[in-house]
Amino acid sequence: MQSIDLRGRKALIVGVANKESLAWWAARHIKDAGADIAMTYLNDKAKRYVAPLADELGAELLLPCDVAVPGQLDAVFETIRNTWGKLDIVFHAIAWARKGDLHGRLTDCSAEGFSESMLISVHSFIRMARLAEPLMGTGGSLITLSYYGAEKVVDHYNAMGPVKAALEASVRYLAHELGPQGIRVNAISAGPISTRAASGIQHFDELLAEAAAKAPLRRTVEACEVGRVSVLLASDFGASITGEVIHADAGFHVAGMIFH
Repeated sequence: MQSIDLRGRKALIVGVANKESLAWWAARHIKDAGADIAMTYLNDKAKRYVAPLADELGAELLLPCDVAVPGQLDAVFETIRNTWGKLDIVFHAIAWARKGDLHGRLTDCSAEGFSESMLISVHSFIRMARLAEPLMGTGGSLITLSYYGAEKVVDHYNAMGPVKAALEASVRYLAHELGPQGIRVNAISAGPISTRAASGIQHFDELLAEAAAKAPLRRTVEACEVGRVSVLLASDFGASITGEVIHADAGFHVAGMIFH
């Protein structure tokens, strides 16, 4: 039986913070399938946590990358160009909002905070697509992370809802533009998972319980399951999939007005 084989592929994983990160599980599965890995860390404080994980995976590159700092993202891709000469896979797991904008009403969201969220959470993916394009001469796969709050109102998700909606729209436009070069672009809409990023959402335990109660599978998802979807999208098994938002949420997104 044929299995997923990423030997000879080069993958950049952006957004690993710790072993609970969805990006960590993507990195693990992509590495296990045979790809060579490059990872990034946000700053010196984050490096203390990410460096041991990079060592554990045998990552060939570990690079600083704060997308809000001018030049850092460009430097990542320049290093990849000089080291590998090509790139096959990009996994983008970056999202950010000011605490006040995340916890407060969208109506009251500051212009500055909204712009920062769009820059870090959305435009960083667009920039990565632009920088990856010349390195993906034989095609490639760009993957990002979204959430159900992009489609429907989720209490306490607030400003991140329209930001993730913009990310999903960007996936479709990038897929359209880059498809002729054989570059596929997709998002994974993961169900709620206890990660460092999720810790900023108020009443997150209630959200987890609601998701488990209403999802057809009557459970939430595990980070490792999102990692498995990422390796599918990175591989030739996903060769015909582009412009999609793949839900890995135990089916929660199909639930309407459910009476138990």
